[in-house]
Amino acid sequence: MHKILAVIPARGGSKGMPRKNIREIGGKPLLAWTIEEAKKSKYIERIILSSEDDEIINIAKEYGCDVPFVRPKELATDDATSVDSILHAINECKGYDYVVLLQPTSPLRTVEDIDGCIELVLKEKTDFSVTVTVPENSPYWMYTLENGNLKALIQQDNFATRRQDLPKAYALNGAVYVANVKALCEQKTFLTETTKAYIMPHSRSFDIDTEIDFKICEYLLSN
Repeated sequence: MHKILAVIPARGGSKGMPRKNIREIGGKPLLAWTIEEAKKSKYIERIILSSEDDEIINIAKEYGCDVPFVRPKELATDDATSVDSILHAINECKGYDYVVLLQPTSPLRTVEDIDGCIELVLKEKTDFSVTVTVPENSPYWMYTLENGNLKALIQQDNFATRRQDLPKAYALNGAVYVANVKALCEQKTFLTETTKAYIMPHSRSFDIDTEIDFKICEYLLSN
């Protein structure tokens, strides 16, 4: 049996939406939705929080999440990445074969998504798997601007005018990241040339980054 650790990174500072990780949504703190789904997993052995914030730590403990350490302040800045916090957590909690990163900003993600992404890594005997979704807007219909003029982001020989004629594109949705611990320590990224994609429906792929995202998820969770 593989030993699997889940890490929920939730720092206190968020310039875009202050205190969003513990803001109430659908009757409970945002953080709680991730903790409760992770606890349903048949693969995850231990769920821990990585945070520097006392209030977030206390709320996580209320919902049954383990908090074995306080994240160092230098890993809770705007410049620090999620991978930095995961590598720190791995070093603090040794003895696991795989690590699962679960960001609290994906409250619509279900245990089926979590376990499906884990199963993909185990069955394929690969080191990395992440969740993706088909984006609402195809990158094949996107542009950059040069001197105010439109320039196609992706050059095409034949411009498709119907959505069904476009090549299938996928976007990271930020819901689940799974990695072999040894490989992650070596690569320091979940995104490699051999990372497997676990496809999630768009309806569960909302990642709360703005007030509009919050309102959409609040509506969906309440209904």
